[in-house]
Amino acid sequence: MAAAAPCARGVRYSWQRRPAPAPGPGYRDRGRRSARPGSATRMHLRILDLDGSLPAADTFAGTAAWASVDTVPLRDLGPALRLWARAVTMQRAGERLQQSGRTVTLIGSGDFHHLAVPLIAQAREPVTVVHFDNHPDWVRWAPRWHCGSWVNEVLKLPRVVRVVTAGPCSADLVRPGLKGGNLDALGAGRIALFPWRHARSRVYSRVADGPGHRCIDGHLVWRNLAECGADERLALLLGAIETPAIWLTIDKDVLRAQDALTNWDQGEMPASALVELVAALVARKRLAGADICGEYSPPRMSNFAKRIESRLERPRRTAAAGDLAHNAAVTRELLRAIAGAAPC
Repeated sequence: MAAAAPCARGVRYSWQRRPAPAPGPGYRDRGRRSARPGSATRMHLRILDLDGSLPAADTFAGTAAWASVDTVPLRDLGPALRLWARAVTMQRAGERLQQSGRTVTLIGSGDFHHLAVPLIAQAREPVTVVHFDNHPDWVRWAPRWHCGSWVNEVLKLPRVVRVVTAGPCSADLVRPGLKGGNLDALGAGRIALFPWRHARSRVYSRVADGPGHRCIDGHLVWRNLAECGADERLALLLGAIETPAIWLTIDKDVLRAQDALTNWDQGEMPASALVELVAALVARKRLAGADICGEYSPPRMSNFAKRIESRLERPRRTAAAGDLAHNAAVTRELLRAIAGAAPC
């Protein structure tokens, strides 16, 4: 990871000014139930133009009967936001990401996944964040607003009860404590993690057992989703969700290389399994909102530190027109899964 970027002190984020109790692990709202189809207002679709990685809005408009489809121009902030951002830049971006209703947001490259934080901050009720990704994005050594550390910021939001991360296969889980992984949150139940497929992870201190792991003889023994059938996979994730409402945040690098081309090392989850899980979760839980990233764009960095980090931390790739068209097709499938299962 690059050295921590300077952060502005005393910055107050408009998207964090939400008085709400801070529900802890074990919270269950037993007074409300998931909305049934037809009982809620339609969702909005929003496209963030940060790096030109997403095609025109018309490409996605036909996936559902969206209440609105719009594009937010953000290329002026894109270079400063990519990989990591200063606090003042996040403030400026957050002010332009305010939303008036339930929205599915297409972010672009996974380099901008930390923009999920100001989106999730706008949830109007306690939520479980269901996070599909090849990486846990829980590194505590990275800058505060970083695409590899944003989960730690989400956990500070007053309406986020838990983050359920599904799909990692990456080396982040090899001796995760030595790589800055937030094992404290894992042991406290604030994070539940279900790899798609990963060997046991060596740890050097006791981590309390959780929904997706057991700590045995100095190792985290994972509940790998690849070893389960479709029904059992769904049951495991639902068992870790303690709120009627969820927020979906999806990085397509969770997918196999043949299913999508992204800017990062990729996992092993088939696209069909991801689409099936998304549709099933949204059919059973109330969807507060969603965001999707993991598009490919040439990694042009705005400063020397970002260029060094980009070269050291990820594979070098180029994309052909066919790759980008395939990426768009996968995004359309995900949008149909979200909108087809949730009331639109």
